[in-house]
Amino acid sequence: MGMFRSLHIHNYRVWFFGALVSNIGTWMQRTAQDWLVYDILTDQDAAAMGIVMALQLGPQLLVAPWAGLIADSVDRRKLLIITQLSMAALGVGLGLMVVLGVAELWHVYAFALALGFVSAVDAPARQTFVSELVRDDYLPNAVALNSASFNAARMVGPAVAGLLTVAVGPGWVFMINALTFGAMIFVLMTIRRSELRVLEKSPPGKGRIREGFRYVRNRPDLMMVMLAIFIVGTFGLNFAVYIAAMARTEFNSGAGVFGVLSSVMAIGSVAGALLSARRSKPRLRFIYGASAAFGVACAAAALAPTVWLFGLALIPVGLFALTLLTSANAYVQTTTEQVMRGRVMALYFAIFLGGTPLGAPIVGLVSNTFGPRWSLAVAAAAGIIAALAGMIWAWRAHHLRLRYDPAPRRRLRIETDFGKPLTDP
Repeated sequence: MGMFRSLHIHNYRVWFFGALVSNIGTWMQRTAQDWLVYDILTDQDAAAMGIVMALQLGPQLLVAPWAGLIADSVDRRKLLIITQLSMAALGVGLGLMVVLGVAELWHVYAFALALGFVSAVDAPARQTFVSELVRDDYLPNAVALNSASFNAARMVGPAVAGLLTVAVGPGWVFMINALTFGAMIFVLMTIRRSELRVLEKSPPGKGRIREGFRYVRNRPDLMMVMLAIFIVGTFGLNFAVYIAAMARTEFNSGAGVFGVLSSVMAIGSVAGALLSARRSKPRLRFIYGASAAFGVACAAAALAPTVWLFGLALIPVGLFALTLLTSANAYVQTTTEQVMRGRVMALYFAIFLGGTPLGAPIVGLVSNTFGPRWSLAVAAAAGIIAALAGMIWAWRAHHLRLRYDPAPRRRLRIETDFGKPLTDP
């Protein structure tokens, strides 16, 4: 089966291209918003950018259990139409304020918070809706292609946003993004509903949110994956802070270079997503190996002496970050019972994105106090620590041991207590 096998399914194919258009607009808005805060509304304040990220992602912590329950209980297609319309309206509102010259920093803070609440409801529904588009054996491929779409958009969106921000200002970028939501709304309105998979819904009753927490608590493998995602997501994936601070403060460059650097990192991200799409089954060793490699790549980026070498170093940063995230996302979805996926994925995204309110301001403060290179050192440490924690757990949980095998090749190998070579995690 090929790398793009899910695209042979009509509903997934139209979803993929609709999401691609919407994702380009989203990345345009993110880039314009970051530059608006960093260089227009403040005097190159990385901590203010961290606060915006915290407000935008913080609601994941507050509403995740209810958002997951909603995704498990209602028609996800209709729910996604509502969230897409809401996000488009928010983009128009902020865009108008910026174009009219009345936007202040607190307006961006309020917009980020409102968008965060809508996104918190949208995320588990969007992730689990893919299960209705493809069958389970195609799900890892579909998840990986979603990541490829998101990061292909990252290659285009920031570069276009950087040029438009210089040419017409960030307000018009927000307005354009509002229009791109129409692509996803059109797909959701015209998708072949007769070909959607009918998945089991959560039955009504009390205790359904607690049931989701119990399910994860009784799955130590899921808990360790979420721990790794929390560590890396909180302290390692604050790319807007790192790249803006390095571009402006370290290399004295403008919005155009910031957009290009964001797009360059997306080259590695797309490569990581497509490599994940080739795998038929996500495995724990891909998650922890990618986490360690991400840490090493961030350390290399922190040491880059020029903006061009920094840009090259961002390619492996993006590659290993997306390998980690795509593998973790697919592992959690494919190993979770259908009726629990909304609640488990909501918890996953709460841990992944909700850690940013803690990490983004800290990373921004480190950048302001010690310089942007040290904020990248924090990301490097996060990747290494997450990998070590996962590998130590796997070693103990699977009762692994090293054994010297004199024949035929005289090598060390990892075995379980049953004397068999380890094939997974």
